[in-house]
Amino acid sequence: MTDPVQLASDNGIAVITINNPPVNALSPGVPEGISEALDQIAHDESVKATVLIGEGRTFVAGADIKEFSKMTSGKPRGAGLLPLLLKIEDSAKPVIVAIHGTAFGGGMELAMAGHYRVAVPTAQFGQPEVRLGLIPGAAGTQRLPRLAGVAKAVEMCVSGNPVNAEEALRLGIADRIIEGDLLSGAVAFAREVAGKPARKTRERIEKLGSAAENAPIFSAARETVAKKQRGLLAPIKAIDAVEAATKMPFAEGCKFEQKLFIECLFSEQSKSLIHVFFSEREAAKIPDIPKQTNIIPIHSAAVVGAGTMGGGIAMVLANAGIPVLLKEVDQSALERALPTIQSNYANSVKRGRFSQQVAEQRLKRITPTLAYDDFSNVDLVIEAVFEGMALKKEVFKELDRVCKPGTILASNTSTLSIDEIASATSRPESVIGTHFFSPANVMRLLEIVRGKASSKELVATCMQLAKTLGKVGVLVGNCRGFVGNRMFGPYRREAQFLVEEGADVEAVDQALSDFGMAMGPLATGDLAGLDVGWRIRKEYRHLEVPGIRQPFVEDRLCELGRYGQKTRAGWYKYDDQRRASPDPAVGELIRKSVAEAGIVQRQISAAEITDRCLYALVNEGARILEEGIALRASDIDIVYINGYGFPAHRGGPMWYADAVGLKQVYDRVSGFHRQHGETWQPAHLLKQLAEQGKTFAEFGKEQGATA
Repeated sequence: MTDPVQLASDNGIAVITINNPPVNALSPGVPEGISEALDQIAHDESVKATVLIGEGRTFVAGADIKEFSKMTSGKPRGAGLLPLLLKIEDSAKPVIVAIHGTAFGGGMELAMAGHYRVAVPTAQFGQPEVRLGLIPGAAGTQRLPRLAGVAKAVEMCVSGNPVNAEEALRLGIADRIIEGDLLSGAVAFAREVAGKPARKTRERIEKLGSAAENAPIFSAARETVAKKQRGLLAPIKAIDAVEAATKMPFAEGCKFEQKLFIECLFSEQSKSLIHVFFSEREAAKIPDIPKQTNIIPIHSAAVVGAGTMGGGIAMVLANAGIPVLLKEVDQSALERALPTIQSNYANSVKRGRFSQQVAEQRLKRITPTLAYDDFSNVDLVIEAVFEGMALKKEVFKELDRVCKPGTILASNTSTLSIDEIASATSRPESVIGTHFFSPANVMRLLEIVRGKASSKELVATCMQLAKTLGKVGVLVGNCRGFVGNRMFGPYRREAQFLVEEGADVEAVDQALSDFGMAMGPLATGDLAGLDVGWRIRKEYRHLEVPGIRQPFVEDRLCELGRYGQKTRAGWYKYDDQRRASPDPAVGELIRKSVAEAGIVQRQISAAEITDRCLYALVNEGARILEEGIALRASDIDIVYINGYGFPAHRGGPMWYADAVGLKQVYDRVSGFHRQHGETWQPAHLLKQLAEQGKTFAEFGKEQGATA
């Protein structure tokens, strides 16, 4: 096996190369290898300066995240990166760090310890640890303000967002941008600075500012975190650590940073976010589909239906460079759709997400049409019409008629059976579900619904397509609502029951919002459109079991034309800017309806609200897992974090239940079952794991994710 660190010499300039594919993570062996190379360089009189560079596609994309898990499990750990970084800084011969790809996390900290940093124009610099519930742990919060200034250091450590090479040069993080070959440019730079005095980053204090200058920076940052990252520990600790850099000597600041880093590392939030990081990668692995499975090439696409979802899906395809036909039934429908797409692109340009030129290129890839016959040569069709089985089967019958053999026929259905939709075609092996989430051009989740006849090539292609589109693809089985919406049903059912039983609409939403959900369940219904669920309930009314309680207030709201934000009235009333406020008419409607139904209202605590809504999610998730609709518990977590606003720092519903303890969850669900009847029948898997003292995570591993 090749050593992860190699040392070479170029006529008086030493070159230390990190070669630890795929991303040159600072795994065990890498810091030690750099340290040994520095020792050799120190004793070699012919060497005047050192270049530190990464082999392959990047410099160093960070620390090895698996090492964090080892640290929290009590396994012995070394001294960390700090001693190495001090050794680099204390080198009598200047160390020039040459950066391409990314210098993230530990890679950024390593780079900042060098005396100089040079980079290719496409390089990126960042401290993204906050996304794992951590802060930089090897003096990142102490060196960054010394190079980039206090305000930028706070912004980078709190947001986790990177800066490009040009901005890094302007800020003082980088010293030169190298056009052309990085290594030869870095060696040439090293010759320029060899023999000249080089400043240590830790000794630079001119950008640390005064207490009076810094106070408003820290105050504004804490205010922003309270609004935009509410409940999160790491962003606050990151601010505290950068503030320490401005008030303490470097060594003391490092000790303080280390203390905060350990607090974050051992927090439930960090464990949850690290779980999410690995779970996203795990979701891409399908046990019965080998890596070498053929991928169907997709060079062109079509979308049927140019409503909110269809237009958004067309944008997603166009953004990924795929030309797309956008079909509607008549010209007036197309004329309504295209200005919305143009407006979305214009807003992105206004916000600086991309240039006007890029927006125009993307728009040109979307071609409106009224004819199915134009689909004869496309590689992929995504149907995004209203959620009705008869209409969808009619569309697929047409697609079967006009599309060439091998075309992927995908439905954006959110609840309906993919197998029944496929039965309208002569090629069920080419039919699959691609359930995008609204707004499709923003939301990261893509549920890929495998029908009983969907081919392995089709599944592998759609999982790859998710990556191409910048989505997190999660493979799910075929049942009513698949994973996300099947679980969302009991979650919103309980929210409505709680309102019927006496909780205020705002109290229900507030309790879940305080837990960390992006929105409360009733406000979410207003955003999505209450008529969507109403239409689905009517579609499935014949399947309801007689005698089982069903919520009814939302149907009453829909009967009054209160569909949510789009009609300026739903559970709440909305002004012209779609700002919500409580509506006394809704309270009156609820009181009248429940009195007619004979429901006695009572006081309900925030704890009961969160337990009933969240454990309804978990109980249904356990059934989904047991039935093999989801491959693993972590896939359910990824669906809920990326599609339903579940707080990532709580790890997803199944991880959250594991953290609470399945015995406690089961006991609570059993109590609700005794109190509220059959809708709360505990899932067999929940009961089994609770009795065995096991977790959902263990169940996934034992099963080997065979569904």
